[in-house]
Amino acid sequence: MTSSKELNPLFGKTVELDPSITVAVVGASGKMGTRVSNNLNLTDAPILYVESSEAGRERLAALGRETTDLETAAAQADVVILAVPDVALGSVSATVVPLMKEGGVLLTLDPAASYAGLLTQREGVHQACAHPAHPSVFLERTTPEEWADTFGGIAAPQEVVAAYEGEDEQVRERIAKVIRAIYAPVIDVHWVTVKQLAQLEPTLVETTGCMIGQFLKDSMDHAVNVVGIPEPAVRALFHGHIFIALTNALRGSNPFSDACLRAMDYGRESIIAPDWTKVWDDEELDKVLAQMLDIPAIER
Repeated sequence: MTSSKELNPLFGKTVELDPSITVAVVGASGKMGTRVSNNLNLTDAPILYVESSEAGRERLAALGRETTDLETAAAQADVVILAVPDVALGSVSATVVPLMKEGGVLLTLDPAASYAGLLTQREGVHQACAHPAHPSVFLERTTPEEWADTFGGIAAPQEVVAAYEGEDEQVRERIAKVIRAIYAPVIDVHWVTVKQLAQLEPTLVETTGCMIGQFLKDSMDHAVNVVGIPEPAVRALFHGHIFIALTNALRGSNPFSDACLRAMDYGRESIIAPDWTKVWDDEELDKVLAQMLDIPAIER
């Protein structure tokens, strides 16, 4: 059997995690489960991989990773990571939390279910959420591996935003150690409230940023397929101007010209709804999270 480290893109690099911390990954063969497991597999800490499906267990076996049953893993782990889809977090947490040991931490990777109150809670079990920021567009990459790692967690350093609303600083430190391992290499971990993390993800990065990113692609496709401008010319001019627009706006690297500012004003009037800031209202946040979680509404 091929060893897991030979298949791991981080082979040859060190990911540190206190060996006294036992971590369980529930959903270890899924997309995010595999990502965090790849990094955890490079540590000296005890890692318990949990996967409910036979196909998932076979994928883990091909990577040289033994699976542990959910009951054993939840009872032994100091930190249980739920690397399952958002829509399954409520039901999975209902099974996992009652099995966890006193003082254990339930760590989710997205704030939606936590903010919506869908996670099962229990006295003596802490809850936290940590979401990767992904490598910044302004990151000073120096190697081909860093350029290739657009998502993060392999070679390009990234930051992480996390929420833990408890007051136990030792627990917070334990969470931070696991966060730095699963998303390595990590520049820094920023702590916010669960609501603030939900406002950042989805309101800022998905409702706003990802939507605009896809809109840029849609506009480029329109220039090529409808207007008829040659694609190489469109791509060349647009990709460069996307970067200069970001660095001018977000970093103030260079001022936009007066003519550009007037064109930008026309664009806002033609494209952006006048009441766009409503996406930051609590009721709108509840609405989009309910859609993401595939539930009728978020009950308070």
